[in-house]
Amino acid sequence: MHSHRAVAAGLVLLVIAASFGGAAEASFEKLSSPEPPAPAPGKPPRPTYRVPKASSAIVIDGKLDEEAWEKAVHLDLRYEVNPGDNLPATATTDAFLTYDEGHFYAAFYAHDPDPNKIHAHLSDRDLAFRDDFVGLVLDTFNDERRAFEFFVNPVGVQMDLVQDDVSGNEDSSWDAIWTSAGHITEDGYVVEMSIPYNSLRFQNSAGDQTWGIDFVRIFPRDRRFQFALGPRDKSTSCYLCQIAKIVGFAGATPGANIQITPTLTAIRSDSDPNFPDNLDPAHLAERNEKSGPHYDLGLTAKWGITPNLTATGTLNPDFSQVEADTAQLNVNEAFALYFPEKRPFFLEGSDYFDTPFQAVYTRTVADPSWGAKLTGKLGKSVVGFFAAEDAQTNLLLPGSQGSFSDTLGAPTTDAVLRYRLDAGANSSIGALVTSRDGDGYSNRVAGIDSLFRLTKSDSIRTQLLASQTQYPDAVARRDDQPADPFGDHAFRFHYDHNTKNLAAWARYADVGPGFRADMGFVPQVDYSEELSGFERSWWGKPGAFFSRLFSGAEASWRDDQSGRLLQNRTAGWFAFQGPHQSFVFLGTGHRVFGFRDNEFDQGFVDLEMNMEATRAVFFGVTGGIDEHVDFDFLDPNDARAARQGSQFRVVPNVRYNLGRHVRFDLSHEYRRLQNDDGHLFIANLTQLTTAYQVTVRMFFRAILQYEDTKHNLALYDLQCPGGAPGGVNCPFQPREKHLFSQLLFSYKINPQTAFYLGYSDNSNGFVSGPPAAPVTTPLTRTERTFFFKLGYAWVL
Repeated sequence: MHSHRAVAAGLVLLVIAASFGGAAEASFEKLSSPEPPAPAPGKPPRPTYRVPKASSAIVIDGKLDEEAWEKAVHLDLRYEVNPGDNLPATATTDAFLTYDEGHFYAAFYAHDPDPNKIHAHLSDRDLAFRDDFVGLVLDTFNDERRAFEFFVNPVGVQMDLVQDDVSGNEDSSWDAIWTSAGHITEDGYVVEMSIPYNSLRFQNSAGDQTWGIDFVRIFPRDRRFQFALGPRDKSTSCYLCQIAKIVGFAGATPGANIQITPTLTAIRSDSDPNFPDNLDPAHLAERNEKSGPHYDLGLTAKWGITPNLTATGTLNPDFSQVEADTAQLNVNEAFALYFPEKRPFFLEGSDYFDTPFQAVYTRTVADPSWGAKLTGKLGKSVVGFFAAEDAQTNLLLPGSQGSFSDTLGAPTTDAVLRYRLDAGANSSIGALVTSRDGDGYSNRVAGIDSLFRLTKSDSIRTQLLASQTQYPDAVARRDDQPADPFGDHAFRFHYDHNTKNLAAWARYADVGPGFRADMGFVPQVDYSEELSGFERSWWGKPGAFFSRLFSGAEASWRDDQSGRLLQNRTAGWFAFQGPHQSFVFLGTGHRVFGFRDNEFDQGFVDLEMNMEATRAVFFGVTGGIDEHVDFDFLDPNDARAARQGSQFRVVPNVRYNLGRHVRFDLSHEYRRLQNDDGHLFIANLTQLTTAYQVTVRMFFRAILQYEDTKHNLALYDLQCPGGAPGGVNCPFQPREKHLFSQLLFSYKINPQTAFYLGYSDNSNGFVSGPPAAPVTTPLTRTERTFFFKLGYAWVL
């Protein structure tokens, strides 16, 4: 019954969105002249500026001493758009624009009433968002849906992102090749940018280009102020539909727009297969003396077929462990943990594949030998395609109350096709197809989705997917999956209302038990959910103690497809933003949680606080107290039995900048679950990152991650008789310790032309045996890796 309702609702909404798109398309007009259009009633005008061609060569050095800047278009950032509501900016910012045959240029003079308070630290790219910075937002297709963002802090650190107004995401994983410089002056700082056309995608036009543009300045002082070129309506849900336009760049072309990046990687990774039987410290060293390094040559090529369509191919891509994942406590978790993608090939154009369900999650392609990708925009059509061969093939096997992983152990060919049609002013209709095929295995997903903007403040988003899956006999038997081909559906409906002072939302989801999205991250299936909530905001006036107060409430109901309760939840919260860039959130509520054949009453309290103590120190803490199910507990005599305990969790963190060059990031997570008989487990996870940024291009970094988990096996006596580990029902030791460390040196000319040299190792230790006679295995190094990577990007 749920599935029939979902299919009908989805088709009706898609038909409505399609009809809206056709009607609105006729009224959509693209600006083609420097004159601003007549503003709609009640709306401020959206000006258009003509950008002149550069009258002289420009050297990117953070100094505005070229003639070209004197003749460039000059704009100023007059508006404070956050936290204020289009108030006069409290610091003056001059912006300049010009261009030549191959580059788009921007410059900023950020005046400061107190230059001693400027936040400016050297760091790796995309890590300077807590500093002062300036930049621009470029909607190069002038479609008010997607934009490139380029930001630079006062000492020249680059940050680039993709702003997607359709999905509502802002993605910092995108990296372009461009040039910038920053220079601190007696009364502020100066930034210059040079962005080559081959780092952008834009309309294919012989005449003038018309782009959307906004300028941004972040001014972090007692509050985190944001200044902009034009006013911002907080009651309008789209951002790019409010920004100004620029005209110019006639004849702009990315040239051949070919980038070839060969890479050389050498890895020597040694492990001790005899741990813990052999604890001789020399044992691993002996293996290292006998083993040799493994060399890999890789090649990635990118071709801009047109200014708005890009093809990328890769052979033997290098996915070496340059970037370590942030550690997460995997203790008493019912569902799989999520780790973000960090590999350059998959990050390119990744926002093209975003949909309400995360049906595309490229980390499922674990060990590719080759890959190919095509992304771009043709008129009002957005296309994205990639294919790869994966030698490893990891599987995520979801259920209604938990998920687990397996490995196929055989190669698969993976492919994803995404299409989206822009309809009307800010709506869209899309389709998605994914495929994964191997020996005796296949998974295919296909579906449609839509975004329908009813008003400037109201939107409806839907997605309907269907899957068809066949697992090999061995996987079906091992993981209790269907032996024959099976399929199912997944449907999602989102309604959002957003104004300056009020937000309201409603959600509905219906996912069948046989739905599988093996190219995505969908860890829970077999459920239907209804959810609704609201939030009210109060904005402080200039000089007020608070910048914003907001309070809200939400209720949700989730059952499996047979009608069995999974969770009913009600929650309320209050939050405060104020001095020292402070943020305080307090939430509380109640839920009825269903697990196996049990229903548990659970209360919870959540807390989050953070603030900038000084320009050098930023600290925060999250945590809470709640009742929580013990997912690790098993009763061999009653498979449906379950229990819960009282959980306490706290995660403090601090960032300390020692001068401009050195940064320390320290965090600790503590989690404890206990019942009336005592603690069930206590888990600690500490992470320390130390970075010494020598220049914008060069850094040294050290990472330490230490995890220590204790289980009280006396309280798991049904599955661990005598309080000792052993057998499939007792998956943990009384105490387990793990230490990961990494040292890295990096020199980057740009994101693709870079050299890395590093070392990492893993150490493990534990306490085993019954409580009366424990056996302690000290923390012992079980694996170490030496690696280097060299990549060089030729741009033609």
